[in-house]
Amino acid sequence: MELLHLYDFLPSGHGYKIRLLLTQLGMPFKRIELNILKGETRTPEFLSKNPNGKIPVLEIEPGKYLAESNAILVYLSEGTEFLPYNRFLRAQVLQWLCFEQCSHEPFIATSRFWISILGKAEEYSEAIKQKREPGYAALNLMEKHLTSQDFFVGERYTIADIALFAYTHVADEGGFDLTQYPAIQAWIERVKTQPRYISITEDKN
Repeated sequence: MELLHLYDFLPSGHGYKIRLLLTQLGMPFKRIELNILKGETRTPEFLSKNPNGKIPVLEIEPGKYLAESNAILVYLSEGTEFLPYNRFLRAQVLQWLCFEQCSHEPFIATSRFWISILGKAEEYSEAIKQKREPGYAALNLMEKHLTSQDFFVGERYTIADIALFAYTHVADEGGFDLTQYPAIQAWIERVKTQPRYISITEDKN
């Protein structure tokens, strides 16, 4: 099997999702760092790999690329314990992946990017304020769900947890207060105790 190549930006939660799953699957990969702040995903070379100009991109074999973090999670977890075989449970995993992209990431991840990665909290202060209510709405929904179960789907750790964990556990870097969410905090600690866990800043390559 060809060695997987992951085009990535270390602070990115989207890239972290893939690094975490690959590490937990025990799949070797080579990480290629691209600094999105310096336009390194906008070069003709990278755009030939992903015309959308975003990381992560997984090179499965030479010239065969897959973009979009949650699509990559599904691809890598197929046939593993990270993606249920049961049809309804699989659909529930996809449901949470869609929630993460539509109702969670645009508010929590974007706020973190402006505040902690760009360091432009003042410049984006009005936009950040607008992200607060929908961001907390996503956290409220997650909190309610997690009060009655340990993980998001089928009482076991899946890519639904990985997708939501990536930006939730660093939500404070986007100005969100997690101290009011005991069920989310307990879930974060459960995720951190999973085998082969790595932190978002850990570079295995």
